[in-house]
Amino acid sequence: MKHFLLSSLFALCASAALAVPVEELVSEQAADSLGVEMPEHGAFQITFQRKDYDEAELISAFWMDRTTGQFLANAVLPGGTVMRLQGLAVLTVPVTVPVRRMMPGEVITEADVQTIDMPHARIGVFALTDHDALVGKQVRRTLTQGRPVMAQSVTEPLVITRGDKVSIQFNDGRLSLSAPGRALDDGFRGAEIRVVNLVSNTLVTGVAMPGGLVEIVR
Repeated sequence: MKHFLLSSLFALCASAALAVPVEELVSEQAADSLGVEMPEHGAFQITFQRKDYDEAELISAFWMDRTTGQFLANAVLPGGTVMRLQGLAVLTVPVTVPVRRMMPGEVITEADVQTIDMPHARIGVFALTDHDALVGKQVRRTLTQGRPVMAQSVTEPLVITRGDKVSIQFNDGRLSLSAPGRALDDGFRGAEIRVVNLVSNTLVTGVAMPGGLVEIVR
């Protein structure tokens, strides 16, 4: 009798050790259903229509509508009982968004953004989700607080603005020349822009550099 009780106790302990939260089991199944399409830092937020038990040993059957996130699952409880689960699995990813409305011309700083979890379905194809892809960029189009930032809405910080007076520099290693000019385009560092040479009144193309310099490369 004692041996039987000990065996039963060990069996119960082993079964309890195998049990894990049902949210975790459903999340694993949902991620597996996406396969290679699962985002690197994606995670599922699970909600149930009804949940009578918090833990289970495994999911014996699983189905999910990848468009809506609705799922059905059979969860095996400790002891072998099968429980039917139904609910919603929402795929979320971390996204860096502005903490305030930002206007064109502003440069994005660390204090201007925060990273939040957002439903993957709400994020556009051209959204910049990474923190490092935003900090240091200059705003081209108004950014809305708490909304993903589209790639076309930001640019590298401008070092020259259209209409600026610039210094045109030419240096091929043997000859060095400079002349005053006026920029016809906006330009970030390294961008090609058009400039009018104010001495000869000719149009030239050069590379925008900090300090109002435009380098002519031959």
